[in-house]
Amino acid sequence: MIETFIRDIPKTELHIHIEGSLEPDLMFEIAERNKLVFPFNSIKEVRSAYQFTDLKSFLDVYYEGAGVLVQERDFYDMTRAYLKRAHAQNVRHTEIFFDPQTHTNRGISFETVITGIHRALVDAQRHLGISSKLIMCFLRHLSTDSAIETLKQALPFKEWIVGVGLDSCEVGYPPEKFTRVFDKALEEGFLTVAHAGEEGPAEYVRQALEKLRVSRIDHGVRCVADTQLVKKLVAEQVPLTVCPLSNVRLHIFDSIKKHNLKHMLELGLCVTVNSDDPAYFGGYITENFLAVQEALNLNHDDIYRLVKNSFEATFLDKQRKQYLITELDTFISGYNQRGMERHKGDTFTHSMHQTLNKESCDRGSLGSV
Repeated sequence: MIETFIRDIPKTELHIHIEGSLEPDLMFEIAERNKLVFPFNSIKEVRSAYQFTDLKSFLDVYYEGAGVLVQERDFYDMTRAYLKRAHAQNVRHTEIFFDPQTHTNRGISFETVITGIHRALVDAQRHLGISSKLIMCFLRHLSTDSAIETLKQALPFKEWIVGVGLDSCEVGYPPEKFTRVFDKALEEGFLTVAHAGEEGPAEYVRQALEKLRVSRIDHGVRCVADTQLVKKLVAEQVPLTVCPLSNVRLHIFDSIKKHNLKHMLELGLCVTVNSDDPAYFGGYITENFLAVQEALNLNHDDIYRLVKNSFEATFLDKQRKQYLITELDTFISGYNQRGMERHKGDTFTHSMHQTLNKESCDRGSLGSV
């Protein structure tokens, strides 16, 4: 069954906001531990608030939930909880976003935030075998001066942070506004990524590429409105970290059946599947794969290509990246040998592997990170 295939296949996740993985039960536990007055009376009441009309309506609830995070232990517990769920879904590597301004603006020190998260990442590598990278995001609805100050706060912890990103409300906050910030980040040796083309237009994707010099586009589903942009993305195999369940919950698409993921894949774009803010949007990475497979009738080859795209798009060094891709291909070989799928077109032949290898993202230039 393809459902079993999806559950068992090794995965990586490139678009996960760690604050967006904070489940209501842990939210309540942390609030009680910190003796905070919480605006919700029950887990059910929290979940009933997850009725979003757009990105802003989600962020209002998201920031309320993040307000319970005060101590280093809180950030550790939240990150550890996500990593345990990821491990259960056969995630082998994850590249996690965190939003320091969400916390420093409340008086929580940058050090408290990153130390708690980093300790959990180290423990997960040691005990669960999940490798990870950390990406610091700037909140685009705040000033560039605030972003510059956050970048300065991050410098003592450079060895823990692989790159910087841009998130929060997209419409009205074009990527080019942050050109100065990203120039400084690049000078400091950080890689860059940015949310673009989710609610915002295809032009925001172009700005992220040209002004911010990003290695990946987060979301990017609106890129298909610009034919020349699509050609550029295909030619350069720029990864797009798409989040299907999130896109539906935030009304970017009316339903999963209307999502353009398969169309993007058919165009030759380097598409990946991710969960975004799984505690709020009803599913982690496996649930996202299951939803798009059923709604868009994706076959085994499609799933393999999406997964391999993700591994190729990581910021891992060449050795670790190749190890994980080899593990993926070994899984595929074993799956075929067990004879679980005999339908024409579903079995991965040697020639199919060769085809997918050519079509997958070639991100070797990032291997030295």
